[in-house]
Amino acid sequence: MIKVEKKFRLPNKNTLFVGKVSRRFSALPSTNDYAANWLLRERPAEGAAILADHQTAGRGQMGNTWDTESGQNLTVSVIFYPTFLLARDQFELNQALALAVRDAVANFTEKPVIVKWPNDILIGERKICGILIQNSLSGPNIQSSIVGMGINVNQEAFAPGLSRASSLYLETGQKIDLNDLMLTLFAHLETRYLQLRQGGIDNIRTDYLQHLYRRNERRQFAYPDGRQFYGTITGVDKNGKLKIETGGQVELFAIKDVVYVY
Repeated sequence: MIKVEKKFRLPNKNTLFVGKVSRRFSALPSTNDYAANWLLRERPAEGAAILADHQTAGRGQMGNTWDTESGQNLTVSVIFYPTFLLARDQFELNQALALAVRDAVANFTEKPVIVKWPNDILIGERKICGILIQNSLSGPNIQSSIVGMGINVNQEAFAPGLSRASSLYLETGQKIDLNDLMLTLFAHLETRYLQLRQGGIDNIRTDYLQHLYRRNERRQFAYPDGRQFYGTITGVDKNGKLKIETGGQVELFAIKDVVYVY
């Protein structure tokens, strides 16, 4: 059963529109699914946020599930209307929003916070946050975007199969106030989104490359069939494909075409 949490401090000082309309629940199957159903019924204000203290059926990239300990992490989806973007340019939105989450997390740790292509957020080699962006199209443009984010905040342990998962608490030794992190996240989402809307894509691309995991490092990767190879990430093309230099040439990889080897 979905339970609404009534006691919720609205973020009314940090932003112009992100989080101004907010719905918070003690539990939801998926904040992205709730946002999608909300969009079917009406048109929420841009920046409307859905938060859940516990998410029972969260999803990540390529259908992966995302498990979270109740009340210890930040699980939120935000609705945007980036109608200024062509569908072919939707990776620009991905870059801006991944940077926004990276910027927010970096406020709570002195360790380097980086982006693993396309939009996982890491502290060192450990995953702190996953992002799932669901775009709806209208003609050649994006009509709406649901941006789902799951940030591991105060969780102290993870299942044995999640050896690369971590939390801000495990990385810093400090418990983080979830409301403070939420407000910081909303502010950075708005900043990067407005930067994109105002034509700042060149700076966004530069920042994304600056914080890109394993960029300019010779590392081991694998093709989906298991064959392994060494290569160097050199960047990302306009369509969001990862550029890896290997064997004297640059290959382009979609998200299902390459696996990081650790």
